[in-house]
This record gives sequence, C-alpha cells and structure tokens, in this order.
Amino acid sequence: MRKGFIYCLLLSGERAGSLLSFEELQAWTPEQGLLWVHLNYEETHAREWLYGQTLPRLEIDALLTRDTRPRAIVTEQGMLLALRGVNLNPDADPEDMVALRLLASETRIISTSRRSLHSVKELADKIMLRQGPKTTGEFILEICDRLTLRKTEFIAKLDDKMDELEELLVSGGKQDLRSDIAELRRQTVALRRYLAPQREAFAAMQTDEDTLLNHHEQMRLREIRDRLVRAIEDLEAIRDRANVTQEELLSRQSEELNQRLYFLSLVTAVFLPLGFLTGLLGVNIGGIPGANTDWAFAAFCGLLILLVAVQLLLFYRKRWL
Repeated sequence: MRKGFIYCLLLSGERAGSLLSFEELQAWTPEQGLLWVHLNYEETHAREWLYGQTLPRLEIDALLTRDTRPRAIVTEQGMLLALRGVNLNPDADPEDMVALRLLASETRIISTSRRSLHSVKELADKIMLRQGPKTTGEFILEICDRLTLRKTEFIAKLDDKMDELEELLVSGGKQDLRSDIAELRRQTVALRRYLAPQREAFAAMQTDEDTLLNHHEQMRLREIRDRLVRAIEDLEAIRDRANVTQEELLSRQSEELNQRLYFLSLVTAVFLPLGFLTGLLGVNIGGIPGANTDWAFAAFCGLLILLVAVQLLLFYRKRWL
C-alpha cells in the first residue's frame, strides 16, 4: 500500500475484513462491499488520490483541512463528520485532541487524520477479525462510541487527580499545589473546547431525517450522546472544584502571609521603644544619666526587660497575642 494509506478495508461482502492493495482499491466497485479508506492527509499520495475521486471540492477540502471544529453535515455524498479524540500517543498531552474527519455514504467511508488514534486502530483490528460493523451506520456508531469512551476514561482520571489535590490541600502535604491546579484547569478548558461542539454534532446526527442511521441506530447514538453529556457535566464539575480549590489555596497562602506580617509587626512594636531609649542614651553629649555609675548599665537593662514585659501584658489583654 502506498504511503499515506493507513487502512483500506472491506466491511461487508465476501471479502469482509480484508485489507486491499492500492491496485485493488483502484479497481474497487460498490458490489464488492462497503469500503473504508483511512488516510494521513499530509501525505502527497493520499491527497492525490482524494483529488482524483468524484467528490465535490468542498468535501475534499473538508477532509484535508488542518483545523476543524466538531460538526455533522448532511451532503449529497452522504454525511460529513468532523470529530475529536483524546491524544494517547507517546509523549503527547491527552487534551491535545486529535481531529478525525469522515465522509460517509452507503457504499464508501473515507476518513482522514494527521496523527494516530487508538480508537481508529482498535476499530480496524476488530474489522480485520470480522467482528466489526457491516454498515455505514454501524461504523459511525462504533467510532463515536470508542471516541466517547476514551474521553470518559480520561475525564475519570482528571476526577481522581482532583480528589488527590483536594486531599493534599487539606493535609498540607505538598507545596506546589498551585501549579498542579493550574495545569488541571488548563486541561479542562482544552477538553471543554471540543466536547461541547461534539455533543451538538451527535445531536445533529440523531435528529436529521436524511442521516445514514436507522431508528435503532439513532437510539444507540442517543445513549452515546448521553454519556458524552455526563462526561461534559463531570468536566465542568472538575473545573468548578479546581476553581474552589485554587481560591482556598490562595486564601490560605494569604492568611499565612498575614500571620507572618502580624508577627513581624508585633516584634517591631516591642522593639520600637527599646530602640528609642537605646538611641537616646547613645548620643555623645554630656549629661547622660548614670554615665559615671557602675550599676547604671544593669539598671538600664532591667528597665528594658520591664518595658518588654509591660508591652507583652498589654498585647495579651488586648488579645493581640
């Protein structure tokens, strides 16, 4: 198979589950069964093949565009879908979601992406075992279900992380909570950006009369959409908890700072009169009391200690200590 062609599979027919060579792909006819072609749209061969198909230019551009927003549109060729999946590739941020574009009809499904998706790989493996979907509607449901499952699993991990951060805040066992909470909030914002439009895309597929899904498949899609809605609600709850936790953390840090400043203010108040007296008696002019008396220094130190004791007693009575 040429570079850029990730999967060329027959979903139905006598050769269901078979991988097609490029020559077999070129000779494919709808009578052979439902065809699924998955492409890396950045590869030249894949783009040339797409431009060689009898597809409207607008739909080809939609399959090749780099930046997409989740949506579902009914077209003359069938249905155009733009979906997002959690990025589980090595050294990647899961919230950096991978775009998947599909152009589906009754006889052929063309999908494109730049980065690999575990959901797509799992579905391809299932098809090659002859356990995959046989119709376009089943294929759409399967890919939507797997993408949603990955999202709910990742959001569950975020929820566990949020529980851990809340426990650390209560126990005070970690000092860099602020950066961890900020990172969690960033992840929730990035996920929320694509989950809400994907929910609307599922709703459009569910309600459109010209969709490729039959009544039973629309009911299954409703369940998938409900799971996605619950995941979005959980994500929003995590975001709100992160906001509350961050506010509590800032409040505690502010309280600790105020306590330190309060202590320093008390120390300053205690030593202020002492500094005044020692400064006054330290001037080099005549007439300083006790300058020629041996016990004057001891008496002066006793006076200072008495003054500190009186101040502390006064602070205690006024409940400043």
